[in-house]
Amino acid sequence: MQQLNPQKDSFAWILQTWAAFILSLSITTTGIMNLPVDNWIKGFMGMGLAFSVGSTFTLAKTTRDLHESKKLTAKIDEAKVEKLLAQHDSLQ
Repeated sequence: MQQLNPQKDSFAWILQTWAAFILSLSITTTGIMNLPVDNWIKGFMGMGLAFSVGSTFTLAKTTRDLHESKKLTAKIDEAKVEKLLAQHDSLQ
């Protein structure tokens, strides 16, 4: 059975993604705080921002978990096929 090497993200990529996340969240929050509207509108927009960020994390985790479960299922199926082939070869 061949070993699958998981792809590792570089430190630069990880740093860039965190920096982009923090920067975008900070700029959007600052923009909401400086809007010339009532506080309840700012609160509503802040809650919308928080909900959007939270649901984005949930969607990303769910997508990753689904992808990893398919990889695991494929590995199990591959192991079953190799076992059957090994049994077939031993019978001959």
